[in-house]
Order: sequence, then C-alpha cells, then structure tokens
Amino acid sequence: MVEVRATGPALLAYGSTEPRRHCKVSYSGLVDSWLVFWVALFTALATGLGALPVLFLKRSDPRWRGIASATASGMMLSASVFALADEALGRGDAIEVVAGMLSGALFFSWTSRKIDEREWTFQGWSSRSSKQAILLLLTLFVHSIPEGAAIGVGYATGEIKFGWLLAVAIAVHNIPEGTAVSLPLRANGASVARCIWYSILTSMPQPIVAVPAFLLVSVFQPLLAASLGFAGGAMIFLVIQELLPESFEHSSPTEAAWGVTVGLVGMLGFIAAIGL
Repeated sequence: MVEVRATGPALLAYGSTEPRRHCKVSYSGLVDSWLVFWVALFTALATGLGALPVLFLKRSDPRWRGIASATASGMMLSASVFALADEALGRGDAIEVVAGMLSGALFFSWTSRKIDEREWTFQGWSSRSSKQAILLLLTLFVHSIPEGAAIGVGYATGEIKFGWLLAVAIAVHNIPEGTAVSLPLRANGASVARCIWYSILTSMPQPIVAVPAFLLVSVFQPLLAASLGFAGGAMIFLVIQELLPESFEHSSPTEAAWGVTVGLVGMLGFIAAIGL
C-alpha cells in the first residue's frame, strides 16, 4: 500500500471536487493495472454504440446531411460547455481552463491549415469532407485523453466500486459522442461499420492513458483541468469552422437551427441525467 498526500482537491467522482486529503493507492489485488486497462477499454468500446442511430440516416438526401451536421454541432457545443468546461472549472482555476480552451482552438486552427496545405483526403471523399472528418476525429481523440486519465486517477483511490462507477459514467457519456462522430461521417457516405470503427478509435486513448494515470496519479491529476479545457476549445472551434457552415449549405436556416437546438438540449439533458 502507498499513501498519497494530495495538495489540492482529489478526484472523488466524475464531476466532484470535494477534497480528499489522504487516500490509499493499491497496485495489487483487485485494483491493479490490468483491471484499469480492461475497464478503460470497455469505456472506449461503448463509443461504438453511438454509431447505431446512423442506420436510419438517409445518405442520398443532402438535406439530411445538413441536419446531421447541425445536430452534431449542438451535441458537441453542449459537451464542450456543460461537460468539459464545467468539469475543468471544478478541477482548476479559470486561467488554466481559459488557457487550455484557447490552446485547443489555436492547435486546431493550425491543424486545419496543415490539412489544407497537404491535401489529405479519404478515398472517394471530397477535400472538404475529408478535412472535416479528420478534424472531428482528431478533436475527439484528444478529448479522450483526460477521460482516460480520470479513470486511472479514480481507480488510484484503491476503491474498486468507486472506480467502476466512474468508468460506467464515462462509458455512458461516450455513447452520444459516438453519435456526434458518426452523423457527419455517415452523411458524407461512410458505411455503418466505418462509423463504428472511427467512433471507437476516438476513445482509444482512454485505455492507453488510464494505466499510466493510475500508476502516476500525482503527475496526471494536476493536468486534468487544462486538458479538458483544451478539448472543449478544440470542439467549439471545429463546430464553428466546419460543421455549422456545412449545415447551412445543405439545409435551411430553420432546419439547421432546430438541429443545433435538439442536439444541444438533448446532450445537456443526457449530461444532467448521468450526473456529469
């Protein structure tokens, strides 16, 4: 057993900042590195479930492509503000969070320019659709890093039930993120299998980061606030630069407005329902 003395608020729940000054960390028995890895892998695989609604999306009608982009925009804006930024503010001060969000926006502005310069495309896709998909996948891939760290830090308390409940909350949270990934991909012609694969891929940092975070809790915990802010800023930038313009191009302003509203409110209700 190793005693960890926390110098600031320690993670007690995904969304809680109640201080915990002393906690026991166990690296053997029920709470070990392999358990953390498999549980975090489960949360990543749950993202694939979010791709299932695209079975009902009509690919041939450009109007549905615009509505899908608008709905994904609303979901991502809601997740950025009401989950990521709110969670980040609970784990650090406003300066850390604002710096993280601006860094995320700047990073993806730079990434967007690089994609334009190198003309990276998916086979059979236009350059615009390819750029949007790459930015979307990269944004949510980065967003999964602090979630993986949260799982590892949660298990580092040594309480297996707490770690499991935290992982289940993140797994459930991953499902609508899979939907947000899949809607624009499907609208651009991706197969359902491809939507499921890319959805899961965006969450693969979770099992990769969870184990180091479990073993090095004192290193990862202070980085959570800025990392969550980074992911939130990146998603806001992506929505405004890529998804909303496409929505207005393929659907009417009223349809786009309803898509954003339904996506934002739906994601907000989901976040509130699972207590994030």
